[in-house]
Amino acid sequence: VLKQVDYAYQRMQYYTVVSGAMKLLNALEDFKSEATDASNAALREGFSILLRCLYPATPHLAHALWQQLGYADAHGDLLDAPWPEVDAGALQKDEIELMLQINGKLRGSVTVSAAADKATIEAAALASEAFTKQAAGALPKKVIVVPGRLVNIVV
Repeated sequence: VLKQVDYAYQRMQYYTVVSGAMKLLNALEDFKSEATDASNAALREGFSILLRCLYPATPHLAHALWQQLGYADAHGDLLDAPWPEVDAGALQKDEIELMLQINGKLRGSVTVSAAADKATIEAAALASEAFTKQAAGALPKKVIVVPGRLVNIVV
């Protein structure tokens, strides 16, 4: 979401900035965790990022919230706060879930490594429970792999 907001500011698409800020706020509201120091720190950092993203569009509101939530004491004035940066490493996924279609109908999903090649994805799909159940022993005629999206098996 932060990447989307940053890109929208660069392109001066302010309606997308507001949309991204709402997505970030919804993610913060949906954050459910036990009240630990780590989860509280994550929430505080999330709200800090939200306020810094909102600052160019709503400076008075963002500044007032920055002061009232105590960020001014810990980080200084919002005007001097650095723009939040996207951590590209955090965006990398270890595993991805691909939709599994059999004869053009969605029958399940298969989870594979994000770095898996087509042969590995195909092998995982053919070994999946959904395929063995639907195929009933029939051999696949064709396997179509769309990396990062889906596997379609024609029986």
